[in-house]
Amino acid sequence: MKSEIAGRAVGLVVTGLAGAAAYDGVKRFARSKVFRSAAVSVTTWGLRSARAAETGAEKVRLATADLVSEARDRIGEQAPPPGAAAGHGHEH
Repeated sequence: MKSEIAGRAVGLVVTGLAGAAAYDGVKRFARSKVFRSAAVSVTTWGLRSARAAETGAEKVRLATADLVSEARDRIGEQAPPPGAAAGHGHEH
């Protein structure tokens, strides 16, 4: 029974030491220039992707506005001026 407890204690100590060593390794890597460079690269990709998505969304918005304008023209309806909202609740 004593040998079982001693064996478990040794196992726990070894596991704890391995965990501490792994933690220190991760901490050192996170502070390294390699990690910082990788983080900056990933952030750069994210910014480029966000800008590309914004550009795409703007193109879709403009294309949709052109379609709506042409459809209104076909039925003889005048399109409101840009930025004008019908009945927006106050006078100018």
